[in-house]
Amino acid sequence: MYTGLQHAHSYVAYFALILLIVASINAIIGMTSNKEFKDGDRKISLFALIFTHTQLLIGLILYFVSPMVKVFDMPMGEVMKNADLRLYAVEHPLINIIAVILVTIGFSKHKKATTNQSKFKSIAIMYAIGTILILSRIPWNNWL
Repeated sequence: MYTGLQHAHSYVAYFALILLIVASINAIIGMTSNKEFKDGDRKISLFALIFTHTQLLIGLILYFVSPMVKVFDMPMGEVMKNADLRLYAVEHPLINIIAVILVTIGFSKHKKATTNQSKFKSIAIMYAIGTILILSRIPWNNWL
């Protein structure tokens, strides 16, 4: 089960990141060129949101079944002294949860926006920040 979750977490991450990058770039282009916000723009953003939430769900399940996260057996001071353990136990989950929250806020704000410009702007800003946060806390040595 653990290996399957690990593979799912890795593969869904590719789709989530690609969709987040595409949605961010699409929104930036739409915002700067004063395009009309169409159904295709909404779908790109929605699929990025869905894959991001799926990634978070798999990651949370993986967090509690992973042998790499020994937080429950160690004092927090020891966890914070070890860079690898700190990344997996604290930084990666916390920053990615914040990123998913930002992506969710961006999608929610776009639904309430009344102009095309403001719809693109909320998605562009929040999705781009979320993408940057996710990229900053990927354990690259184990992912590639």
